[in-house]
Amino acid sequence: MKTFAIGDIHGGLKALIQLLNKLEVKDEDTLIFVGDYVDGWSESAQVIQFLIELSEKINCVFIKGNHDVWCENWLKNDEVNPTWYMHGGKETIDSYEGFSEDKKKKHLAFFENMPLYFIDNENRLFVHAGFTSMHGVKKEVFKASLYFDRTLFEMALTMDKRIEKDSELYPKRLKHYNEIYIGHTPTINFNVDIPMQAVNIWNIDTGAAFTGKLSAINIITKEFFQSDDLPSLYPNEKGRNKG
Repeated sequence: MKTFAIGDIHGGLKALIQLLNKLEVKDEDTLIFVGDYVDGWSESAQVIQFLIELSEKINCVFIKGNHDVWCENWLKNDEVNPTWYMHGGKETIDSYEGFSEDKKKKHLAFFENMPLYFIDNENRLFVHAGFTSMHGVKKEVFKASLYFDRTLFEMALTMDKRIEKDSELYPKRLKHYNEIYIGHTPTINFNVDIPMQAVNIWNIDTGAAFTGKLSAINIITKEFFQSDDLPSLYPNEKGRNKG
């Protein structure tokens, strides 16, 4: 049995299908998605429909991201967050053209059932963005931190590698889990187009919303797989690219 963690999809159904074909997923495998299924490329509604059907065939865990929260609110009460609309929300709304109200209700239920984090039997944490509580995700007071916080990864990137885990200087946030898998902060922000490791954190958002690729990582072997870059799969679209 294999377990793969998969990064932010952002409406890129073509990339998702291409990536899953590379993984050669079997029925006994597990897929853990770290959130942001929508907003960016033109197939957000189609991604959600595909994931719902995929979960009927294979064990999947779907973590909720910040873009998923925005989309959920829109499906629930037609609330259009202005920030969301400018950062992929318009494309997501457009992708729902032709979807019946019944399907939209099923998609809403899909979003509503998503956890904000997942901890497996080996004490590996999967969360969209990060957390701020030194006591771990279960003690996080500001739940939005779980899908918005970037300080966890930023802290890990700047850590002195000579500090041992049993040192008083070692960040308490990092001591709670054997490994932490996140998305939300594109690695291409650091001029890296593959998953990044910082201390015990693996960032698997490789910029699929922008000019990057969709990535998956085998959480045991750390072998990673990638789609083609998203602009090449959607040559007539801008996604969330600037300019």
